[in-house]
Amino acid sequence: MEKTFFIVASFIFGTIIGSFLNVVIYRLPRGKSIGKPAFSFCPSCGNRIKWYDNIPLVSYLVLKGKCRNCKSSIGFRYFLVELLTGIGSVFSYLKTGISYEYLFVFLFVGIMIAITFIDLEFRIIPDQLNFLGFIAGIAYSSLKMNILDSIAGVFVGAGFLWGIAYFYLRFRGIEGLGMGDVKMMAFVGAYLGWFGALFTIFVGSFIGAVVGILGAYISKSEDKGKFEIPFGPFLAFASVIYLFFGEYIKEWYLGGMM
Repeated sequence: MEKTFFIVASFIFGTIIGSFLNVVIYRLPRGKSIGKPAFSFCPSCGNRIKWYDNIPLVSYLVLKGKCRNCKSSIGFRYFLVELLTGIGSVFSYLKTGISYEYLFVFLFVGIMIAITFIDLEFRIIPDQLNFLGFIAGIAYSSLKMNILDSIAGVFVGAGFLWGIAYFYLRFRGIEGLGMGDVKMMAFVGAYLGWFGALFTIFVGSFIGAVVGILGAYISKSEDKGKFEIPFGPFLAFASVIYLFFGEYIKEWYLGGMM
């Protein structure tokens, strides 16, 4: 019964944070202040959204995804971010219980959700998010006495991806990866260590390649020209998988090599 209460509480808390992440996702890449104005507003009419129309998940369903004032559609992304953040909060609680680790694990998930949706829409990964994640990763690893693994993860993650970007640009003459992805891997490595960084790069690259090939095929068949996808969301997905199941993945992999 107690565990059920904390699961429900963590989900509700996560959806509230998800509502804040929607503010970050909308304002940060547009160069707007996250704190000012200190209230939510409709992107179409600019009217302030009342508190009863800003209840995570519930308000979107009640209003059927539309603004109460101007009746314009509100993107499904707002609902999806709140739902994913709520689920991420539950997984964080199940992994860490009620402890300081929950804050660090859930922060990682929240930043990755923000990065994913910003990169999908704007093809950028804001430095502010990468820097926050990097600092949190170093602090988290220090508290867990894994600082050396964390530092190694920073160099392995960022260095490996930077090397790929450098040689791709040198031999192909075009930019294959942005520096935002490289900085993101410094953040990931600080949290997950060198093995987690490598897992994130290889699994994220594999998933990205599969999606890219399928997307290019569909795009070509519809005569849409070149198909491009951001790399950040795939790195984010792979890193979150490792965050929650890394100990099992590492044990399976290293055990299989012995």
